[in-house]
Amino acid sequence: MRRVSIASASQIAAKAGAAVADAGGNAVDAAIGAAICSMVTDPGIIAPGAAGFITIWPENDDPIVIDAYAEMPGRGLPPERFGRGGIDIELTYGGKTQTTVGYGSVATPGAFAGLRLAWERYGEIPWAELFTPAIEVIEEGFPLSTAAAEYLGHAHELVFGWDPPSYDVIHHENGRHLSAGDTVLIPDLADTLRLLAETGVDTLYGGDLGRRIADRVDEHEGILTLRDLSEYRAIAREPIMVQVDDWTIATNAPPAVGGATMAAMLLLMGIKGFDEWAAPDIARLVEVQDAVREFRRTHLDELHDRGVEAVRLLELAAVGDMKSMLSSPSTSHTSTVDNQGLGCSITVSAGYGSGAMVPGTGMWLNNSLGEIELHSGGFHGVDPGVRLVSNMAPTIARSRHGAVLAIGSPGASRITTAVSSVLVNFIHLGMSLSDSIEHPRLHTEIFNDIPTVSYEPGIDVSQVTGFDLRRFPDLSMYFGGAQAALWDPRAGFFEMADSRRSGGVAHGG
Repeated sequence: MRRVSIASASQIAAKAGAAVADAGGNAVDAAIGAAICSMVTDPGIIAPGAAGFITIWPENDDPIVIDAYAEMPGRGLPPERFGRGGIDIELTYGGKTQTTVGYGSVATPGAFAGLRLAWERYGEIPWAELFTPAIEVIEEGFPLSTAAAEYLGHAHELVFGWDPPSYDVIHHENGRHLSAGDTVLIPDLADTLRLLAETGVDTLYGGDLGRRIADRVDEHEGILTLRDLSEYRAIAREPIMVQVDDWTIATNAPPAVGGATMAAMLLLMGIKGFDEWAAPDIARLVEVQDAVREFRRTHLDELHDRGVEAVRLLELAAVGDMKSMLSSPSTSHTSTVDNQGLGCSITVSAGYGSGAMVPGTGMWLNNSLGEIELHSGGFHGVDPGVRLVSNMAPTIARSRHGAVLAIGSPGASRITTAVSSVLVNFIHLGMSLSDSIEHPRLHTEIFNDIPTVSYEPGIDVSQVTGFDLRRFPDLSMYFGGAQAALWDPRAGFFEMADSRRSGGVAHGG
């Protein structure tokens, strides 16, 4: 039996992955089991109607990325149906976050299609067994995590307050939202998971479950149709590959943009030497992040030629050409490795949550169409069937000594800066895995229409110029929640869940 190390978004999810490994599963099986459990036990942070990416790297085979990200729905609908069904809101999360919720914000979800494809290619135990831990947890009820409680403090009314089935799950009878440690009970969800386990994902992608979802969306002016679900396919893609010191890194490829931007940051930080977290190095890091962010804004956020532009970004990064670059909530992650060198990295997202729960299913849906920062063309601004833009960067790194590291993070646009920072700390600066993840982070962004460096305590920004500075009082979930699992044939297993979120680790097998 394989031994598997799991780092996931919560201790509940990590234990679910360990239970799958105990049943004979490998790293991919365990990652799927943990991801399923995470999607149903972190309300607000993630949802069953999610989408995502899966990076898998067997020891003696090429890595792949499974693209299971959200698509623009609306196949066959007349033009007048588009642009409706959304509720514009502004959350206090992260200072100020604008998004759109409601049934009109729901994109075609891909997570279960991607998990199924990963299992078909690499799984070693029956499909139904991957659901068993999650079903047991949902039937018993589960404690609300600290991270979910923090997010609900910002979002319980605006995101989840407009839809009665959704409101009832996360609020007490007196109207107070659930707090950390309160028991969450989600009616009908265990039956839905059991249906997916016993009949496969076809019930969602064109079957009875998909019909119930599409009918509900249609009743509330959304554009997700049964045809959208029926025609959805997860896609296996070749990952982006880069070399950093003694490690080869595989990460998410276009049409997503997270992998390319993360890899470019890694390459740029290594060109002139990022030797320590001192003021001059931090000033350089800000320049790197800003250059990559600007290249992304001008070349990658549009749909045309994204693959070509990603290649050009990495070519510029490889030679340290930042000048040419400048001229041009809610996610969950699971990392697993096993002692046969198989690594799996899964990142899934439901956006900030649509607040929509389909009656009789217990399924919350995504608001991927409502993530304003990812839609330069506006609400419903792309053609049906087009894969949406994503920051997600599930990553696997393999050293020349045979060690394998699976890593990823939630955090919207902060995903790329979180993952690149951890990899630089671990691979380039030689920190331990735990120190690499717990080290303070910074992120360059446009905040209140002003170029800003947001940063955690312990970062010396004294040599940063040309940016507003926004200091957070403590380590914050705003900067992601990296989950990493490492297997080294010389030293064994190591795993770490970011303290910024209520993640968990476990072993199985």
